[in-house]
Parts: sequence; C-alpha cells; structure tokens
Amino acid sequence: MALAIETNALSRSFGTSRAVESVDLRVEAGSFYGFLGPNGAGKSTTIKMLTGLLEPTSGRMEVLGQDPRVPSQALEMKSRIGVVPEDLALFDNLTAREYLIFVGRMHSMPGDLLRKRIDELLGLLSLQDEEAKLTIEYSHGMKKKLALAGALLPDPDLLFLDEPFEGVDAIASRTIRHILTTFVERGSTVFLTSHVLEIVERVCDHVGIIVGGELVEQTALAALGSGGSLEERFLEVVGADAGAQNHLSWLEEDAS
Repeated sequence: MALAIETNALSRSFGTSRAVESVDLRVEAGSFYGFLGPNGAGKSTTIKMLTGLLEPTSGRMEVLGQDPRVPSQALEMKSRIGVVPEDLALFDNLTAREYLIFVGRMHSMPGDLLRKRIDELLGLLSLQDEEAKLTIEYSHGMKKKLALAGALLPDPDLLFLDEPFEGVDAIASRTIRHILTTFVERGSTVFLTSHVLEIVERVCDHVGIIVGGELVEQTALAALGSGGSLEERFLEVVGADAGAQNHLSWLEEDAS
C-alpha cells in the first residue's frame, strides 16, 4: 500500500524543550487516520511540520511522496493538500465567499467550477445565510466550518484537520462526518486530531497516539478488537491512573 505520509525519527525542539521526539509515522493512502494525544503532546507541532509551516529539528518526512523542506517539492505537495490548522488562519476582513474565492484563485481553479463548489460548500455547511458577514463576526464553530470549506474547495488528495469538531454543533458535526467519510471512500486521505474519541472511533480506520512528543502506539483501529474501547486503550497508553483522585472533596462532603 502506498503511503500518504511517512516520517523517520521526525523531531522538533524549542530551545531545550523537545516537543516531538523521533516520530515514525506510516499513514496509508486512502486511510482515515486519527492522531491522538493529551494536550501538549505534540500533535499540532507534528501537523505544522508535515504541512511545511515548521522546520523539523531533525529527521525525515515525505507527504504525498514529496519532501516539504525542498522548495520545489513543497509547492507540489501544498497544491495537493487541504489544512484546517489549530489557529484557523482566516482573514478577518473578508466575507466567507471572498475568502473561498481567494483560496480557489490560489489554486488556479476555473471560475465556473469555483463558483459551483463555493455555492455547494456554503449551502452544505449552513453558511449561505451568513456569507455577507465578515469572518471576524463569526462564532468559533462557524469559523471551523469555513476553514473546512476552504480546505475541501480544491478537492485535495490529503486533508490535515486539527480539531475540526471543536465548537461545532451536532447537526454540523454529522454533516462534516459524512463529508469526510465520503472523501476517504473515494480514495483520498484524512489525517485528523481530535479529543472527541467517540468520533475518532466512529470514522477512523487507523490511529496513532503521541505522548510527551513520542509516538507510543500506531495501529489499525480494528486491531483493538475485543481489547476494549478506544477510550480505554487511550487511557491505558497515556498512563492515566484510574485510581487517581478525580473528585472535588467539598462536593462530596454532604453526599453521605
């Protein structure tokens, strides 16, 4: 099976702090890959390196067969990926339609195709009634949907999604899940970070778990089998102590 993402000993330091440590990722083309970990584990830093936004300290990486550190290869790679980053990176003083037109023109999309896809995306993500507003006026969930629309617009081969369901309502969440599963079913690849393990368990076929910057688990979701839920496995791998205090003493003072 061809790999959409492959890394060897990929690492990134910030001063004396090691954010990502010798990560070896293997993400098959056409897979729905969930990249999991506690807050501060290195998920967003890894995505920034894979998308060419952050230079690795050491190690090797290939995305769609290209090295993001080589300028000519980076341009080819970026033309074939879509990204919903951690900080969204929208333009506050553009409307939704203006933002999507900008994205489409950056990808040299023909005008008729661009207009058709923008209309469809705005309608499907329930943004058509808000498209005249500047994005600075949008709620966090609306900004997430617009960022996803921009990532999907050029029909990329690979989507990087950093917490795409955060702040999104249940109706939009169902729509987004359907879009992404259809996206993968036709042969494209999704690399997703999310703290909502129920969604990951529902849509992903492979998972990787990063803890303290180190990739400690990488497996097909089906391989968990009868070993329990993804949540149970995640808590086991990250070292969550089931016996640790998980209550507030004053809330239980009168419980008896």
